[in-house]
Amino acid sequence: MKKKQKTSDLSHLAIILDGNRRWAKKRGLPTLIGHKKGYENVKNIADTCIEKGIKILTVFAFSTENWNRKKTEVTYLMNLLRNALLKDLDELHEKGIRIKLVGQRQRLDKDLQKRIKNAENKTKSNNKLLLQLAISYGGRAEITQAIKSIIKEKVPVAKITEELISSYMWTAGAQDPDMIIRTSGEQRTSGFLTWQSVYSELYFTKIPWPAFNKKELEKAINAYKQQQRRYGK
Repeated sequence: MKKKQKTSDLSHLAIILDGNRRWAKKRGLPTLIGHKKGYENVKNIADTCIEKGIKILTVFAFSTENWNRKKTEVTYLMNLLRNALLKDLDELHEKGIRIKLVGQRQRLDKDLQKRIKNAENKTKSNNKLLLQLAISYGGRAEITQAIKSIIKEKVPVAKITEELISSYMWTAGAQDPDMIIRTSGEQRTSGFLTWQSVYSELYFTKIPWPAFNKKELEKAINAYKQQQRRYGK
């Protein structure tokens, strides 16, 4: 009997960054410190992705529902992004990382929108890693805006295909994720890449995001390599 071929290459990794607050609480630290550690870990894991040859990393950092959190927490998270785009942009650029925001950028403050646009323009030719930041992101919101855009542009019904719909998504131009990781124990995708994740391998770990290190990522990658992706064939 012919042995079934196992998955090898992992090109697009997506991660739901969960557990920042729980990580901090367990250590008796303020919640906001957990978010800071979580942000720092994005840089660490991005470095590991480059080392492993992963070409796209999409991180679910702030959902459309997260706007309902306390104002102090939301403000802190937005300031983390501001500071990252100011202090770390040159470092990310030198590493060959391309930055792209996927989400409702119109809901962000004008100055933040400007910084994001600047980061996207500065890094647009980089090809070591595409880092997609899912900010004010929701899968249903993304699909809804795609439908509205298609209707607004009066696309003929006969021309509406899966490929066309994909081209209206915030992630247009990027391949669908090969694997989605969720940290901190919850086993759901919470609207992350709803359209794009239909054939993604799912990996859940109890490790909170700030503690999810290179070793844990390697475990996830090894688990991915054991899967047999048939795409219904």
